[in-house]
Amino acid sequence: MKKIHVFVSGASGKMGQEVIRSILKEDDLLLVGASDTRHQGMDVGFVVGAPRVGIDITGPVDLEILRSSRADVLVDFTNPQSVLKNSKTAIMAGVVPVIGTTGLDETEIGEIRTLIEKEEVGAFLAPNFSIGAILMMRFAREAAKHFPHVDIIEMHHDQKLDAPSGTALKTAEEIMEVREPIVQGHPNEYEKIPGARGADLGGIHIHSVRLPGLIAHQEVLFGGLGQALTIRHDAFSRETYMPGVILSIRKSSGLTDLVIGLDNFLD
Repeated sequence: MKKIHVFVSGASGKMGQEVIRSILKEDDLLLVGASDTRHQGMDVGFVVGAPRVGIDITGPVDLEILRSSRADVLVDFTNPQSVLKNSKTAIMAGVVPVIGTTGLDETEIGEIRTLIEKEEVGAFLAPNFSIGAILMMRFAREAAKHFPHVDIIEMHHDQKLDAPSGTALKTAEEIMEVREPIVQGHPNEYEKIPGARGADLGGIHIHSVRLPGLIAHQEVLFGGLGQALTIRHDAFSRETYMPGVILSIRKSSGLTDLVIGLDNFLD
């Protein structure tokens, strides 16, 4: 059995460590490299609390590091400031990036798409790797056909840099595909404090909460005549995302185009 060679960027972070622990458990995956600004030169096994694996953490991702690793897939859980550079470097090295870092805007995604067409190396971008979160978005899309008035509340730990979350934006986009933009609330309402009603995307108000103790949570609130419907997903640990990450690695190896969303791999 040919194993898929995996390089992990952001290896010292909480998500990166969880990804590495998961990869080490899979018979068809082989960890061939890891990078981070922290723990450089240290065996990645020691960083994640496992026995020595013979892979030292290197500095920032570059073409030479990726090519010498002979990676098939780069899993990126770094930060919004690094993800675009890492993804483009991977594509130029002939490595498919599996992008778990959120924060890319449409212009940056366009840059990745253009590079994919030039290099004929694909990429996978996931706003959320949780299978439960994907189902939440599917259910919200279906509910919006019957309940057009909706608010989204997303809640994350206070170290998350971007707001709203990629999952909240993806949920709103899914809803907007099945309902027309509308003005919610009283037409003459006003905010005593700017931002009190949250961000507005196509008439959907999105509220971002950042507090210590939280991991990742989202509520999609629908209101109708005499009734309300709430669809909620909670992630209580980073293990929540690992089945989706492993599935994405397997499905992304050999991609030649851009795929956005784990739902593309579930059917």
